[in-house]
Amino acid sequence: MLSNFEVYDLLSKSQKKFKGRPNGRSENLATITYETTEYLSQTPCAQQDPKIIEEFLKALKPYELTKAEKLQLLNLRPTSAVEIQLMIEEIEERFTEDETTKLLEVIVTILPDPSGQVSMETSDNCSRLEDSSSDVRSAEQ
Repeated sequence: MLSNFEVYDLLSKSQKKFKGRPNGRSENLATITYETTEYLSQTPCAQQDPKIIEEFLKALKPYELTKAEKLQLLNLRPTSAVEIQLMIEEIEERFTEDETTKLLEVIVTILPDPSGQVSMETSDNCSRLEDSSSDVRSAEQ
């Protein structure tokens, strides 16, 4: 499996290598390469680099996630508990709310925001997750 960063990096290098060469590649391939690169430049992978990815994967080790789950977290950079719940199978059985909150904090701390800004929304989402966890526990008692 390849991450979006790996695909983006490969296509970007490919574009530079073949730029200006007539008949170096088919027109269709050039179009697909261009459009894919443009799309990926608007996703979290455009702000990532190999060091960030390595640090991120090391930080995920204690969570015992599958390769597919790690890849989704890396590619999509979730910023809310709802997004994480959609990416991690059976998250309610595997992790407590505190562990989910910590995982969200790891993601938003290590992986750069695609807009290049630190988001207050992320901080609010972590707080809301903690608040909702308290509400659920109170209702259960």
